[in-house]
Amino acid sequence: MATIGRFGAVGCAMVTPFDQSNRLDVDGAVSLARWLCSHGNDFLVLAGTTGESPVLSDEEKTALWQAVTGAVTVPVVAGTSTADTAHSVELTKAAKRIGVAGILAVTPYYSRPSQAGIEAHVRAISDAAGGLPVLLYDIPLRTGRKVAPDVIVRLARDGVIVGVKDATANPAGSAALLDEAPPGFELISGNDADTLPLLAIGAVGTISVESHWAGEMVGEMISAFHKGDVDHAREVNARLMPSHRFQSTDDAPNPAPTKAMLRTLGLAAGECRPPMGPGPEGIEDRARRVFDQLNA
Repeated sequence: MATIGRFGAVGCAMVTPFDQSNRLDVDGAVSLARWLCSHGNDFLVLAGTTGESPVLSDEEKTALWQAVTGAVTVPVVAGTSTADTAHSVELTKAAKRIGVAGILAVTPYYSRPSQAGIEAHVRAISDAAGGLPVLLYDIPLRTGRKVAPDVIVRLARDGVIVGVKDATANPAGSAALLDEAPPGFELISGNDADTLPLLAIGAVGTISVESHWAGEMVGEMISAFHKGDVDHAREVNARLMPSHRFQSTDDAPNPAPTKAMLRTLGLAAGECRPPMGPGPEGIEDRARRVFDQLNA
């Protein structure tokens, strides 16, 4: 198994910037994307959970993919999956026409479909992707469904998916999945707090939230681990602990803390759209303290 994924070690689950009227800020997205690429991120994921995909229109998603893909040289992965398979297929076709490097397909949410329904959903997206690599996004906390390991393995063996963004918070289960998966299958951490444990069982990198403000540190941790310097990787992870805790809380779920952090850094972000925003009072002060701790 490769130690680094096809898109790189550190991917950023990029926020979608809005202006003061909560309209899509395309220029801000381009500026932010370029900043992220110069601060430790090997690739970008657009219109995923952190990108507030449920509150973006199709026109906004395609405008975002178009602008950022044309503005950066790193791979751009498009989050095209919704709760509706037919809708997801059309978005995937649009993303392919734009020229993205890959597709992120999240488990259909809210309706809690059967495993057969989940498998059919992902196969339909992969067919629409027309040869683009597809990453399955397994995040049961938000979708209400865990994708069964046998489904993931079958999708991988059939060439439907090339890997999984794993936000299941179950390293033992992830290790068992990798044991059954075909050679070249990529396990990518989907929770920053789980990245180091998942590296230990064979993950190839991360799609990170905290890489908005700590991309170089996340990369340093992954690089140290792959070089065999586990002690240093653990030291970096320990320094990142306040960042892990900050990025999503009950009163400020992801991506509200990330947007607050970006605002304190003077970067394009805006507030989250309802129902996720605006963030609670004092969130920028929390962001400053975390950033100061990381850079002390």
